Amino acid sequence: MLSHLLTVLPAFLAYFAVAVVLLAFFLLVYVNVTPYHEFALIRAGNAAAAISLSGALLGFAMPVANVIAHSDTIADLLAWGGIAGIIQILAYLVARFTLPQMNEDIPAGKTASAIFLAALSLSVGLINAACMSY
Repeated sequence: MLSHLLTVLPAFLAYFAVAVVLLAFFLLVYVNVTPYHEFALIRAGNAAAAISLSGALLGFAMPVANVIAHSDTIADLLAWGGIAGIIQILAYLVARFTLPQMNEDIPAGKTASAIFLAALSLSVGLINAACMSY
């Protein structure tokens, strides 16, 4: 048991590290695509910003987790992680154009738009993860 654990530990650490980097990179891109400053809003207690950003993060993490569970290489994880990020950004842009007031509602703390955006992000992430089956 211990020898097996020590054998697979490097792969675990590599996949985990790459996944954390992907999550951090996705967050960096996502918060620069949105016209409001999520982290500042969250620090100020804005629940709408926390809801929408959490939905985007979870929507991205689901396909990344699926790829980790089914991929053979770190290169697969990087490629599919990039695709998952692009899809999540596109989901945000669709929501932004569908509900143009969302860009004012979320900074104002209105949670209806944030809940819709989070639900859209989670739904897209779930479908994205299912499509990344091998």
